[in-house]
Amino acid sequence: MRLSSLADYAVVMMSAAARVCGATRLNATLLAEETGLPLPTVQKLVSKLSTAGLIESSRGTGGGFRLARPPATISLADIVEAIEGPIALTACVDAGSHDCVVEGNCRVKPHWNAVNGAVRGALAGVSLATLSRLPGAAVAAKSDVSLGVPA
Repeated sequence: MRLSSLADYAVVMMSAAARVCGATRLNATLLAEETGLPLPTVQKLVSKLSTAGLIESSRGTGGGFRLARPPATISLADIVEAIEGPIALTACVDAGSHDCVVEGNCRVKPHWNAVNGAVRGALAGVSLATLSRLPGAAVAAKSDVSLGVPA
């Protein structure tokens, strides 16, 4: 399983936005410079993430965008689903016709929803706050949580 480039870029972009969360409004040009992503890609992602309710944007002087919620309440699953749609490892769980030759007799199909739920749960367990920390800080925070000390 591999995320699309757009989903990966959305995570990079949201992580950069989380690092300045609340400090200032961002604009696509500044975020493109900060992340090294092409400006058209950042603009496309701003639109998708805004539609998903993960960022709020405003036009005009003083406009820009910011996270719609605190980074601790935005999960990796939220970001991936905003770009990719619902997390599903196989197409057979989606409504509609499929090209699977064994679909009529498949004994695995009934289990894919549980698998998809487990993958989504794992991604939901990673917050944007964690993703936006420096790697050493993320390890320290994880250690603190395992000791029962809030991060």
